[in-house]
Parts: sequence; C-alpha cells; structure tokens
Amino acid sequence: MSAIADLRREYASRALDEAQADQDPIRQFTKWFEEAVNSQILDVNAMTLATVSAGGDPAARIVLLKGFDENGFVFYTNYESAKAQDLAAHPRASLLFFWRELERQVRITGSIAKVSRGESEEYFHSRPFESQVGAWASAQSTPLPSRAPLEERHAELAAKHAGKVVPLPPFWGGYRVTAERMEFWQGRKSRLHDRLVYTRSNGGTPSQSNSANWSRSRLSP
Repeated sequence: MSAIADLRREYASRALDEAQADQDPIRQFTKWFEEAVNSQILDVNAMTLATVSAGGDPAARIVLLKGFDENGFVFYTNYESAKAQDLAAHPRASLLFFWRELERQVRITGSIAKVSRGESEEYFHSRPFESQVGAWASAQSTPLPSRAPLEERHAELAAKHAGKVVPLPPFWGGYRVTAERMEFWQGRKSRLHDRLVYTRSNGGTPSQSNSANWSRSRLSP
C-alpha cells in the first residue's frame, strides 16, 4: 500500500484563469471539448454518470456523451436499466469528464429528463446495425446465467432484421442533463490547481444560456 501512496506526478502543462475562461460555461466546455478532440484523446466523449437509488445508494458508471448544447448534455441507454431506475427515483445527475492528457476535469450537475422520442429515433437509426440489434437483445442490468443466451438472442434478432429497418425499442432512448452547476478543473504545480465554478442564476433557463445567466467564482484547490 505504501507504493500506491507514493504514486504521484506534477501537473504543469496549462493554467486556467478568469481572463482565459469564457463567461458562458457552455462555450467554455465547447472550447475544452474541441481541444480534447484535437488532442486525439481516446474515448474523448466518455464521462462518469453518477446517480442515487431510491434507497439513497450512490452509483457511478462510464457512459458516452452523444450531444450537447445550451439545453444540456445527452446520452442514451436502456430505460429499464439500473441507472434508469435511479433516475426515475431521483431525476438529478452528475457528470464527470477527465482528460488526463490535458490535465483537466469538468464536473456538471443538474436535473435530468428523457429526450423526445424523435431525438431517440434519430440517434438510434444512426447507430451501426449490430448496435441497434444489441439494444433489443440486452435486458440491461438483469442477471444472465452465462454469455451464451445473450449471443444467441443477438444472432436471432440480427437474422430477423437483416436487410430491414430495426425499430426503436420502446424501452430505449436518451436522457438530457440540464446543467445547473459546472466546474472546470485544471491541474497545476504543487497541487495548487485552478478551479472555476459556474452556477446558473435564479430564473435562468437553458434556452437562454449566456453569460448573464451564470455566476462564476474561483474555488480553493
């Protein structure tokens, strides 16, 4: 365990000050996301999704961001999964992006709701055929006796829908996290990291996302 405690490195590649940061956190996120994409980071859209169950137990897992704008941050999943059950009980969530190569984190907290059926349809039909079939084949979060039944079910459905349009499952679709708080973290030397946090002002709505709807402050590292 002492070897684990000794694992550390210095962060010194970049800085984040108020003069560099946009007054609107969505624009700031866009800037950082584009820089992460241009840095060719593997799975750049991977984010930790944190939820709370009906019984109060926290849970976290990696999901993939599939779109964002001033209205929120979107991902897709099975509406009967464990995460969906958590969100039905407590429709709030936290997202975390960690871009190690840039020594950056972004934390986003807010309310969450399902996207429209039309949005889910559009995204679902943009997925590869095998992924569309996979959404039907997997009863996400339920026990399996082995992998064999899952693969058999997938093969059966792939044969059934071969050459056809795979319909959107009624139990599958997207969620949108509407940001109420966004924190941008930049690693710095001596653990004196930069942390800028944006909080949505009272009365500010997602469709009116601009600097006037957000307050910004610096946090101690």
